[in-house]
Amino acid sequence: MEPIRIVWGQATGPTEMSSYDAALAEAGVENYNLVAVSSVIPQDAEVEVVGTAPDLGPVGERLTVVQARATTTEPGHVSAGLGWAQSPEGGLFYEASGDTDEADVDERVRRGLAAGQALRDWEFGEPHVKVESAAVEPGTYTTAVVLAVYGGSDPLL
Repeated sequence: MEPIRIVWGQATGPTEMSSYDAALAEAGVENYNLVAVSSVIPQDAEVEVVGTAPDLGPVGERLTVVQARATTTEPGHVSAGLGWAQSPEGGLFYEASGDTDEADVDERVRRGLAAGQALRDWEFGEPHVKVESAAVEPGTYTTAVVLAVYGGSDPLL
């Protein structure tokens, strides 16, 4: 089984989509069609924190992800965070994001993850959190992303 890789990036651009595309490029996943799934980690999956994804397959293929994403033009900060915890039965991801600082997103991720853990009768290990945050300059779009990338890509056609 291929690992689930944690990747992240942040970037600015002249439009919302261009800043998002550039943030995905920092994370190494700009050339894939991202398909979001709801935040459950399969049993026995390995989670690797890598920062930037390696080559995951041909351009244009489908890539399964859990994604935290925030874009803004408002001066201040933009942050996206992804947390995870695992047990022998499986695990959970939890994401949060917004026009706020790293500490606020980290706290919201941890609260959400704890709530998800409370719904399951599993013995979880220690939680992990990755938050990507960027200062926002007036007049630019700024995006922060953190993604959990499930394995490699799959053909669309």
